[in-house]
Amino acid sequence: MARDLFSRYVWILETIKRYGRISREELDNCWRRSQFSEGDPLPRRTFYNYRLAIEELFKITIAYSVSENVYYIEEEDQQDSELTEWLLNSASMTNLLSDSRDVSSKIVLEEVPSARQYLNELVNALKDSHPVTFDYQPYTRTQPNCGINVEPYFLKIFRQRWYLTGRNVRDNVIKTYALDRMSNLTLCTSTYAIPDDFDPKAYFRDSFGIVFNQGEVKNIVIRVEPRQAKYFRALPLHHSQTETVSDSCSFFHYRLKISDDFVQELLSYGPKITVVNPPELRAMMLANLRDSLANYEQK
Repeated sequence: MARDLFSRYVWILETIKRYGRISREELDNCWRRSQFSEGDPLPRRTFYNYRLAIEELFKITIAYSVSENVYYIEEEDQQDSELTEWLLNSASMTNLLSDSRDVSSKIVLEEVPSARQYLNELVNALKDSHPVTFDYQPYTRTQPNCGINVEPYFLKIFRQRWYLTGRNVRDNVIKTYALDRMSNLTLCTSTYAIPDDFDPKAYFRDSFGIVFNQGEVKNIVIRVEPRQAKYFRALPLHHSQTETVSDSCSFFHYRLKISDDFVQELLSYGPKITVVNPPELRAMMLANLRDSLANYEQK
């Protein structure tokens, strides 16, 4: 029953978000067609209780306009809105997959590194401003770094992996750590304060993924063949992406700092893309391509 209630909350939110502003009559008509109804409208008292539960669970207010006689979701700031959208998408997918066990053999999911072991503890650390200590096994070392002490600033998900960014206390430097590389994580009893001028979104604004560097922001231009351009439009490489279209190709423009991860991302598209500018990025691409070719030319 608890899961069924959660599914109903998600359904109500998705329905109102889809309409934008919806009357009680329209909501009842949608409810009658849903899997939760036997053709009956949604009782007013039940809807009132659901609204209270949604506000408590999701921190989302379903407001009512007397003049228009419609329900709508109150606007949130951008950060809260992005988190809410992510939570709703995750909840919807969970409900869908839970109801699809009879066809589980026909649903193929991607296996990703699990972050469930420490995600809850790190969320609590952020809530209560507690530093954490943990051991960390980077891919570049054979032995783990033990006893790392970090003041968590924010959590970020990138390509289905969770990352923690915070101040490494010993080095007094902001660093990023993958949760699936952590072990022996412990919350400290002390507390800390995040600097007032620190902005999590601004920290990675000019970076690709979770790689931060102090380099200069560059104006990057990439020539892309028409078919690949469709994928770039659907899934932009970076939030700064813009496009100009010519007869035979598209040119995608970015403003970001060049990193090894970004170079590797571009290399993964092979001959479908060509870096036009800046010259230093072209040189990095050429060097990597020559090194790759040299590996195949060796006997």
